[in-house]
Amino acid sequence: MSGAAGVEARFRGRLGSFLLDATFNVPTNGVTALFGPSGCGKTTVLRCMAGLLRLADGRLSVDGTVWQDGGRFIRPHRRPVGYVFQEASLFPHLSVVGNLRYGLRRSGIDKPAITFDDVVDLLGIARLLDRPTAVLSGGERQRVAIGRALLSQPRLLLMDEPLAALDRFSKDDILPYLERLHGSLAIPVFYVSHDLSEVERLADTLVLMQEGRVRATGPLPVLVSDPALPFVRMPDAAAVLDGVVMAQDAGYGLASLDVDGATLQVPGHLGPPGTKRRVRVLASDVSLTLKRPEQTTILNALPARVAAVEDIDRYRLTVILRLGRDGTGAALLARVSRKSWETLALDLGLLVHAQIKGVALLDGDSTPDAVRHDGNRGAAAP
Repeated sequence: MSGAAGVEARFRGRLGSFLLDATFNVPTNGVTALFGPSGCGKTTVLRCMAGLLRLADGRLSVDGTVWQDGGRFIRPHRRPVGYVFQEASLFPHLSVVGNLRYGLRRSGIDKPAITFDDVVDLLGIARLLDRPTAVLSGGERQRVAIGRALLSQPRLLLMDEPLAALDRFSKDDILPYLERLHGSLAIPVFYVSHDLSEVERLADTLVLMQEGRVRATGPLPVLVSDPALPFVRMPDAAAVLDGVVMAQDAGYGLASLDVDGATLQVPGHLGPPGTKRRVRVLASDVSLTLKRPEQTTILNALPARVAAVEDIDRYRLTVILRLGRDGTGAALLARVSRKSWETLALDLGLLVHAQIKGVALLDGDSTPDAVRHDGNRGAAAP
């Protein structure tokens, strides 16, 4: 049986007092994050995709192949799925290399697409191979668990809050390796989390869940700036921008990053021209002016048009902007006071200049907190 391209899922049923009614269709490339508060059904959906939970009304099609629909149900051990749990669940009687080779044997494939050496290099675990799993740190254990899952040659990699059980330092250690997976894997990854900072850093597509239902599905940069969704009203509301490095100014330590509708000046060496990078701009780091500012220390003052506005409370607003003089570029958010809104006579469609005081890199070898700069920390893109 065959279905549509992409990953098409529909799971409906009652589990005790919990009602799941989740439907989405997402691309087979990149990372799809299932995001929402605890108890909204994210893990339940993942278990349904793995075949560990069977609902009477369920459908799953992966790139045209139907795994579940009506009376058709491929059992869990026959689904080419790699599953990474919150706890690494390694075999304690096997060394690291033994755990990895178990995944390879489980695939039953003579010429695997994902090789042992590829996984060891990708996850940086060469020095761990001969160690017993009991001596590994939390982050090291999860890297080995991911490697074992990849060596099973999955068509889907399912990750159920793989960082939830780790402390901050262990999370910081493993996130760069997850980013490397994002850039290297040719299989779809489904990543469950209720931590927005992880999702902003890793995901291409977002499935927003609430009380067992899918509230929205789409590209992450689009959804986090959607005025109909709760992100723009959060205290740390931010826009996520995907860009390409255009040039590097070694003399001033700045890179030119081309995003949809504008070019940003970002501190640091971001790689050679053509390198893809993702940045996060807090709404609180964006101010608005009606005229292009002159003789200012702020490097990024970008033309944009007011696309929408959302009330935060009686005194504050989030303004949703679209970059470019024509207002057709990427979305940017600005947090302004109601007094400023009224004093400047801001209105929908108005051309303004968005002054960006800080830009945070969301990829690379540093965490968002470590690379977010403002004017008091000496490495700003003000």
